[in-house]
Amino acid sequence: MMRRRSTLLTGCTALVLALGATACGGGGPVSAGGGDKALSGQSVTVAGVWSGTEQANFQKVLDAFTEKTGAKTSFVSTGDNVSTVVGSKIEGGNAPDVVMVPQVGVLQQFAAKGWLKPLSKTARQSVDSNFANVWKSYGSVDGTLYGLYFKAAHKSTVWYSPDALAQAGVEPPKTYDEMLEAGQTVSDSGLAAFSVAGQDGWTLTDWFENVYLSQAGPEKYDALAAHELKWTDASVVEALTTLGKLFKDKQLVQGGQKGALNTDFPGSVEKVFGPKPEAGMVYEGDFVAGVAKDQFGKEIGKDADFFPFPAVAGGEAPVVSGGDAAVVLKDGKNSKAGTALLEYLATPEAAAVWAEAGGFLSPNKKLDLASYGDDVSRATAKSLVGAGDSVRFDMSDQAPAAFGGTKGTGEWKILQDFLRDPSDPKATAAQLEAAAAKAYKG
Repeated sequence: MMRRRSTLLTGCTALVLALGATACGGGGPVSAGGGDKALSGQSVTVAGVWSGTEQANFQKVLDAFTEKTGAKTSFVSTGDNVSTVVGSKIEGGNAPDVVMVPQVGVLQQFAAKGWLKPLSKTARQSVDSNFANVWKSYGSVDGTLYGLYFKAAHKSTVWYSPDALAQAGVEPPKTYDEMLEAGQTVSDSGLAAFSVAGQDGWTLTDWFENVYLSQAGPEKYDALAAHELKWTDASVVEALTTLGKLFKDKQLVQGGQKGALNTDFPGSVEKVFGPKPEAGMVYEGDFVAGVAKDQFGKEIGKDADFFPFPAVAGGEAPVVSGGDAAVVLKDGKNSKAGTALLEYLATPEAAAVWAEAGGFLSPNKKLDLASYGDDVSRATAKSLVGAGDSVRFDMSDQAPAAFGGTKGTGEWKILQDFLRDPSDPKATAAQLEAAAAKAYKG
């Protein structure tokens, strides 16, 4: 979930990209002038969740836009409460021109309130040619395209210590069952297999989403995300059963259920890549690499590497993503400059600026993979872009916050209870359905 990840990882890079080149094809000129400073004297205000390193890197993109068009920019960090902050600014007559929206649900909420301008023809053309259709779908409400997905996360990556796997004599697995078997071998060699961040409920939703997407398939994933399918469906019970096999195995989970419930996300990375390793693998998104490098000095690709989340029960390997979509507000004072900014953000040229700075993945398929400066970054980007329309947005980010995004309640809390005692998947599914039904009605 991009919103929570951004908060957790301020000051960290998500992936260490050391681009030596910014060559990138396609995209076309920004309609605001394409470098003739046609917007000189205008300004554009952008609001988003980013702070720290992420904000500084996005500012480089905004500075490049200024260099190209002459428009000045300013960035307002909203923290997690994007909807509340933007709503209060609109009510106060001080609306930003552009908002970087971190959740599909928030984008839909903004559209329902009539706050958004549709993307311009130029931006729509760039989306059609530069992005898989799935990103257009997640940026649209009732058939109108409002959101341009500029930044993405790849959340189907399992990170591991190459030394730990080598000492156990195992190779990165291709299937979920092979992953559990490899975990048993790692455990037999003296380290726990997995460090699980059960203290942070969002990590458990990500575990579930990857298992469910692979095992149940994309159509059921979409239906469950929209609550058109009940959480009591047999496919949910089956996915919980699959996940429960891992959760209940004290050899596989470092510290057992109790240890996992007392481990937060940064702590889970530390238990694999810190000075005193306690586990060989940790599942989470591409942003694990930033923590491993920035906090523990690991060289990505050598001291820390990943394998794709493996296919479950004969299904396809899942690719779950998150992302930040740029939208233009109707109430912004400089909609012309805001529109031009979105047209710029749709180009591979803009994506290359942040990619060069690091901590960034782009869903823009025109950004040349050769631009990525290391094999791990390239492999992650290739997997995300190569998945095309099979990519699915983080399910909890599509749900009402009361169900999918609130600490101590809803899906987070129920999956933490399941981690504590995974013995009754049907009962857990019933609890999830009760909470979802209440939240979606609200």
